[in-house]
Amino acid sequence: MKTDLHNVLIQPLLTEKITALRESSNTVGFLVHASANRVQIKQAVETLLKVKVERVNVLNVQGKIKRLGRFSGKRSDWKKAFVKLKQGEKLELYEGA
Repeated sequence: MKTDLHNVLIQPLLTEKITALRESSNTVGFLVHASANRVQIKQAVETLLKVKVERVNVLNVQGKIKRLGRFSGKRSDWKKAFVKLKQGEKLELYEGA
């Protein structure tokens, strides 16, 4: 992917699972660009959010098949990243939520 770091991170994810991970193991979640890799995600988080990253786990999520009567459609596939921050690092993005 030949894009700048601003296009790698799309939005933060706020779910119950990610909230529990944030409190227990200092891990945050992001919806990321479909063609982004671990290195690009790490660089984007460290550069844009100014925190140190320990590791990045990436997960491809398949879109669900949805039906409305006899018509069926498919939601888009997407990619999410679990970013573990180094000890002592804190992300102010989640503090207001």
